[in-house]
Amino acid sequence: MSLCCDSTGIIECAFRLHERVTAWAEQARRFFYDVLLADHRCPACSGRLGMRGEGRCTCMTCGREFDPTVEFQRCSDCGGTLRLRVRHYVCTRCGSDAASRFLYDGLVFDAAYFRQKMSEHRRRKQELREQVQRMLMECRSPSIPIPAADMHTVPGLVEALNAFVSVERVELSPPIGLGFDLSLYQVHLQAHIGAFPVSLRDIPALRESPRKDLIWRFVAIIFMAHAGLVEVRQEGPSITVIKRETHSEGQGISGNTEADAGVE
Repeated sequence: MSLCCDSTGIIECAFRLHERVTAWAEQARRFFYDVLLADHRCPACSGRLGMRGEGRCTCMTCGREFDPTVEFQRCSDCGGTLRLRVRHYVCTRCGSDAASRFLYDGLVFDAAYFRQKMSEHRRRKQELREQVQRMLMECRSPSIPIPAADMHTVPGLVEALNAFVSVERVELSPPIGLGFDLSLYQVHLQAHIGAFPVSLRDIPALRESPRKDLIWRFVAIIFMAHAGLVEVRQEGPSITVIKRETHSEGQGISGNTEADAGVE
């Protein structure tokens, strides 16, 4: 094998060398398996065998697939048959470890064992997730009662509302007494307020009159802010609202809840 490369093409030469070494290694692997299986025949039809992968061979005649180590190799200590245990072979009679003669340079894995371990790992993670959710539910504080709306408790509220909606005169007393439902507006606002600021004008209206609904939304926001449910921010003429998180972190939970489960 001759490779010509100068100082400017050494990387290209290295890649070509890697490709040739890889091809040579694959040829050596195939030759190893051809020699090893030359003296063995399929137990079912006596057909010729070929390796399909690490620990698996296939009959060229009937297509039967099996593990040649389990089928042909015997324990060197007692002559017992071998079986695959996780990632190595052991004797079924004396329990001694046995090195497979039918492996070139790879590892063979017990697929059923690893499927069982992965299933157990997923089950443990689900149980841990449910336990954490129950603990978080127990740590939550009770609901905060919201008092009934009273326009007279906030001095200057009517004037502020007039300036906010840009009208000369707004009669608030009759609408508040006749149609304002603080609980309904609170539920409506909480459904549209999240962890990111939202403009009060962008929240959908509940009533047919947009101007009247905007006033009632503003009144409800004031009481929700007083109760600590939301935060109100004003930037010039624009008013934005954001949800106030009171339980963003778990309480009384120690350790890493997402620790990976080990494999025996």
